Amino acid sequence: MSARRYELVFSDAGGSAPDVLVVERTTATGPGGHPIYTDPTGIIRAEISDRDEVRVLASGGHQQPPQGVVARPLPEGPDAGVPDVA
Repeated sequence: MSARRYELVFSDAGGSAPDVLVVERTTATGPGGHPIYTDPTGIIRAEISDRDEVRVLASGGHQQPPQGVVARPLPEGPDAGVPDVA
């Protein structure tokens, strides 16, 4: 079962700081049969497999989908992302 939300980590070969973007599952499936995830703007669309393999999909003309994007599943539930305070 795939997560509802993922962080997509975009890195470049130049070694600069990676860009991180949160995407959320949609009801659509991609060409590989896996769920499609999108960012709030709908510009970034990615198919993510149940093994967290990422295929970024073009959402418009003349786009070059990036390679080497990593998907990190985000926790679920009301306290997701809230650190434990002891």
